[in-house]
Amino acid sequence: MQGQGKIHTKLGMISVDKEVIATYAGSVAVECFGIVGMAAVNVKDGLVKLLKKDYLSHGIDVRIGEDNEISLAFHVIISYGVSVATVAENLMSTVKYKLEAFTGMPVKRIRISVEGIRVID
Repeated sequence: MQGQGKIHTKLGMISVDKEVIATYAGSVAVECFGIVGMAAVNVKDGLVKLLKKDYLSHGIDVRIGEDNEISLAFHVIISYGVSVATVAENLMSTVKYKLEAFTGMPVKRIRISVEGIRVID
């Protein structure tokens, strides 16, 4: 897997770093209905932590294939009382649409891991 996406134009080549894709995808995700935020999972302790807005990209794994297709894995915390399936479907379709428009690269796969729920006042 590459560390960057490459967009070829008639004037040259544009490289898009995985961190840029992760940050953009994270900002789109937290705007989606039912998403409280991105989660960081401590594998050693099994603890889940809600990430601050400055660290949204840490809750997303980005892979860019040889064919320039993006695969994403989200670790999210959702609102209590919402439909997990509805939130996940909305997240996938919104991120896919906006990320493809932003980068010009196809999104091949999106995996969502719900790491926790939060009651929102």
